[in-house]
Amino acid sequence: MAFLLWILAVILVVAGIVSLVRGQILWGVVLIIVGLLVGPGGVSIFT
Repeated sequence: MAFLLWILAVILVVAGIVSLVRGQILWGVVLIIVGLLVGPGGVSIFT
């Protein structure tokens, strides 16, 4: 379960960075924040 959360977090953060590069600043920041919450935060909640 923790491994899947980390993979999801990495995908969200990468998508956020790509959005930032494309100029969609708000969407990119939201994706990065959600990715960080899912990764370290989600792992600590579910384990």
